[in-house]
Amino acid sequence: MNYSKYIAAGIIIILCSYGCKKEAPEEIHETTPYIIDIPFGFPNKLNIPADNPMTVEGVKLGRYLFYDGRLSGRTHPDSLMSCATCHRQERSFEAGVDHPDFEGGFPHGITGLQTHHVMLPMINLVWNHSGYGWNGFLYPSNPVENLRNIEDFVRLAVLAKDEIDGDTAVIASLFQSIPGYPELFFQAFGIEKVTFKNMERAIAQFVRTLISANSKFDKYMRGEVQLSPSELNGYVLFTTEEGADCFHCHGGFGNPLFTTNLFYNNGKDTVFTDPMDRFHITGDPMDKGAYKATTLRNIEVQGPYMHDGRFETLEEVIEFYSQGVKLTPYVDPLMHHVNSGGIQLIDSEKEDLLNFIRTLRDDEFMTNPELGRPDKFPDEE
Repeated sequence: MNYSKYIAAGIIIILCSYGCKKEAPEEIHETTPYIIDIPFGFPNKLNIPADNPMTVEGVKLGRYLFYDGRLSGRTHPDSLMSCATCHRQERSFEAGVDHPDFEGGFPHGITGLQTHHVMLPMINLVWNHSGYGWNGFLYPSNPVENLRNIEDFVRLAVLAKDEIDGDTAVIASLFQSIPGYPELFFQAFGIEKVTFKNMERAIAQFVRTLISANSKFDKYMRGEVQLSPSELNGYVLFTTEEGADCFHCHGGFGNPLFTTNLFYNNGKDTVFTDPMDRFHITGDPMDKGAYKATTLRNIEVQGPYMHDGRFETLEEVIEFYSQGVKLTPYVDPLMHHVNSGGIQLIDSEKEDLLNFIRTLRDDEFMTNPELGRPDKFPDEE
C-alpha cells in the first residue's frame, strides 16, 4: 500500500493547524464612567466633548498632571510649574492677590513675563458654552483650528511664554519616562504611550470636576439655613433693577452659576486700547471694552477684580458700580444706571450687598482634599 499520500495529507493538516492557531486575545481596555452629580438647581446641559468622555481613570490622571510641576517639561526645582501654580485651590482656582509671583496687578509665568489679563476662576466650567477667556477667544464653534474647548486651553497655557513656556513633545517624552505615568495613561486611554493630546484630555476632565455649589446661599436655597436680614436685603438688591441691578450679567435669579458667561462693556473706560477685548474676537464695534462677566461664586477670595485687576477689594468694585460708571456709546444696554454714573447705593445698601455676595463663598470646595494636590505622585507611590 502506498502510504505517501496519507503522510503528505497529515503533514498538511498539522501545518494548517499551526498556521490557523488563534492568537491570544488582546487585553480588553475598560474605563469607568465618571458621573457628574448635578447640584440642586443647576443646568442639566454639560459641556463635555464627545471625543473626551468623563472617566474615573481620566480624572485621576488629570489631577496628577494638574499639580505636577514637571508639566513645564523641566525637572530642576527652580523650573517647575503646573496649572496649580496660578490656579490655586484656596483661591477658588484663581491666583489671588497674595500670589507669590504677583506683580503690578498680574501674575507672571515661568519666563517672568506678565500675563495679559488677571486670572479667571477655574470653577463650574463644565456649564460654560459661551467661550473661555476674558474675551471668549476659545469657544466650541470657533472656526480657527484647535481653539475650541478646555482641552485646547491646556495646550495654549503650556505653550504661552507668559505662562508655562513648554514644548509639548518634550513634556510628553518626560512623562513617558516617569514611573507610574504610562500605566495611568493606559488605564485612562488604553495606550501606555504618553501623548500631549491625552494629557490635554485628562487635565480637562479633572477641570470639569471643579464644581462649587455648597455655599451658604446654596444651603439657604435648599432650606438648610437662613440668611441674615442684611444678607436677604442684599439678595433683593442684587436681583432687582431698582436695587443694585447685578442679576442681568451675573445671574442669581434662576441662574445658580452667578454668571451668564457672556461679555459686557460695563462702563469702566472711555478709551479702548486693549488688543484683547471682545471686539478683537467679533469685530463688532459695540464689543469694544467688553469682557466676560465672571462668576461671583467665591468672588470674595478672587481679587484683584476686573480683567486688568484695577480693583483690589470688593468694596472698591461696589463703589465703582455705585458712582463710577462712565457713559460711552459702547456701554452695554443692561447698564441701566449709567446716565447717573451708577446705581447710587447708600452706605447701608453697599454693606448689605457685600454681605450677600459673601454668602456665595464655598469653603468646602476650596478645602476639599479630593480636588487638592495629591499626597504623592505616581513615581512616589
